[in-house]
Amino acid sequence: MQINCERLKANLIELSKIGYNEHDRGIYRPGFSDADMQARRWLQEQAQAAGYDTFMDGAGNVFFGRGELNKPAILMGSHIDSVPAGGIFDGSLGVMAALEVLQTMDDHNVKTDTPVWGVATAEEEGRFGGMFGAQAMAGKLNPDWVLSAHDADGVYLKDAMAAQGFNAMDALDAAWRPEQLKAYLELHIEQGPVLFQENLQIGVVDGISGVFKWIVHLKGKADHAGTAPMDMRSDAFMGLADFAHEIERIIAENGTDKTRITVGKVELKPGYPHTVPGEAIFTIVGRDMDEAVMQEVANACRKTLSAIARKHRLMFEYEQSSWLPPKPCSKALTDQIEAQVKQMGYSYLRMPSGAGHDTQFLSEITEAGLIFIPSVNGVSHAPDEWSHWHDVENGANVLLHAAMALLPENGK
Repeated sequence: MQINCERLKANLIELSKIGYNEHDRGIYRPGFSDADMQARRWLQEQAQAAGYDTFMDGAGNVFFGRGELNKPAILMGSHIDSVPAGGIFDGSLGVMAALEVLQTMDDHNVKTDTPVWGVATAEEEGRFGGMFGAQAMAGKLNPDWVLSAHDADGVYLKDAMAAQGFNAMDALDAAWRPEQLKAYLELHIEQGPVLFQENLQIGVVDGISGVFKWIVHLKGKADHAGTAPMDMRSDAFMGLADFAHEIERIIAENGTDKTRITVGKVELKPGYPHTVPGEAIFTIVGRDMDEAVMQEVANACRKTLSAIARKHRLMFEYEQSSWLPPKPCSKALTDQIEAQVKQMGYSYLRMPSGAGHDTQFLSEITEAGLIFIPSVNGVSHAPDEWSHWHDVENGANVLLHAAMALLPENGK
């Protein structure tokens, strides 16, 4: 049994038109934006046209599938929101592959009493911190976080959701009980260079890196760029620049070869060419496969920023918008995926994921497995993100057979 790659390709290309920016050729579907909601409605229309039941929960997660959800279900999926100027495969591959698996099962007249469903989780990319949709499904939200979460531009999650017709507090009712799920499977692009450089077809993921996100404020004093002496300034940008130079040292002294620290968004105030910046607002995202290492790295970042603030006569404040611990994938399910890959004759690597995925939250309530395909040159979160169609086909076929192996009539 093989998936229909042309059908999957057509769906991925059609989805990529939603939120497409002709100027930089990137995809813009931030969580709970108009484009994001347009994509969710489009997905539901596609599922309905294919004959599947579909619904959207209070967190914005879209579900589609076959079989009544009155017994443990096999769930497949990922997300369809994007980073600004993202690519066409990140998240979307896993969702459209889930739809393709359902259609392939119907094409081959596969009958089962087990519910088989797909999901497009909401706000996975962390615009508001965390992985909102998956956290809601795993019962990992609380009212305080839901009402206080905001993005780096100061937009509150509750307001962004209200603008799309949601009551943010309804997300607290979106949790699934463990007994409702048999397993969760996610297909994703690697978003890194390993599989591509090693010329391997599949990544069998056995664990997912933890990640923390800070919003940092360094506050000094805005001043005239021509009259303020260099040694008398409280230049917030110089504090940021000094921290950027310290990142390699922090990793060398406190991290591992799996540690990542990234300053991804920066705003200088007042932001005028002839004014010394009085405030620098920026994000720090740290990752590692070991939570103890994450904590050491976070402590080192805090101490370093405190010392830099004193040096430049700045005030240092930070807000931790998310802390997601590392998560192992289900060993039993990962072993099963590996067995399927071997049986299908694909070259593969058992590997960790440096990026976060919905799987890490779904793993808290069910057996969860993650499958990678190569990203050309390791590129992701950019318009030139690409995976070859033959790799897309391979990955979707692994997803299909991993799901089939979970059906009771196939001995599972």
